[in-house]
Amino acid sequence: LVNATLGIAGEAGEFADKIKKLYRDKHGKLDAETKKNLLYELGDILWYMAKMAGNLGVKFDIVAKMNLDKLFSRKKRGKLTGSGDHR
Repeated sequence: LVNATLGIAGEAGEFADKIKKLYRDKHGKLDAETKKNLLYELGDILWYMAKMAGNLGVKFDIVAKMNLDKLFSRKKRGKLTGSGDHR
């Protein structure tokens, strides 16, 4: 669990840093190379997320379905905004 957690956090940090530099250096104008680099970072995040799902004993597509179900339920109930895990 620790390796996957730190992997997700580290890769998400790298993604965030690229977004920071996109706005700092390029005024938010996304070019093809930056887009490609962001997609690579997303792939790294995805890999660690799939690894974490496996560590928890579930397939990653189950995690994705659970999340979609949660978000559709919130939308239906008008609870997309706000805070808390169980809205």
